[in-house]
Amino acid sequence: MNLEAVRFDEGGLVPVVVQDARTGEVLTLAYANREALEETLRSGRSVFYSRSRQALWRKGETSGNVQEVVEVLLDCDGDAVVYRVLPKGPACHTGERTCFHRPLLEGRKDLGFVVGQVYATIGERLKTLPEHSYVARLHRAGLDRILKKIGEEAGEVILAAKNGDPKEVRHEAADLLFHLLLVLAELGLTPEDLAETLWARHRPEEG
Repeated sequence: MNLEAVRFDEGGLVPVVVQDARTGEVLTLAYANREALEETLRSGRSVFYSRSRQALWRKGETSGNVQEVVEVLLDCDGDAVVYRVLPKGPACHTGERTCFHRPLLEGRKDLGFVVGQVYATIGERLKTLPEHSYVARLHRAGLDRILKKIGEEAGEVILAAKNGDPKEVRHEAADLLFHLLLVLAELGLTPEDLAETLWARHRPEEG
């Protein structure tokens, strides 16, 4: 990025939108000065400028919730920046995954967005293994137990479909997809890996 193209405000700052590179979810709105941008580009981790402390703010320096930066984008007017990141923990100081966790208007979520959110939650549960987490419990039981659940849920989908019950199919299919995502996470695969394979198989032939 050519920092000469960045239009800092009168205080020497530019707003930074932090976005999860996997899911597209907006995690934080922060600010950066030139030094923060330079360090972000150099280190590959999110660095901002704290207006309250009047100092650089290296995300995760004390909490451990660092953000690996995979891309930095400048908008068309040069007065706003996007960090696309791989977060290593919650973005918000409250412990929430994103700072934008208080909806004023609930919109309809598309499947890709929801799958990304569920997969991110599964990943966090596997990392922290909370005592009362369903994901943690299945993880401790082992891969064979998870695979058995997939067989059970697939059978439930079949039965619901045979019974001609769309509502039940919807419910059981969601359970099946959840456990499939858990298997992906256990094996180090992502929804993006699955999407890439599906697209390679089904994209229209060129020419």
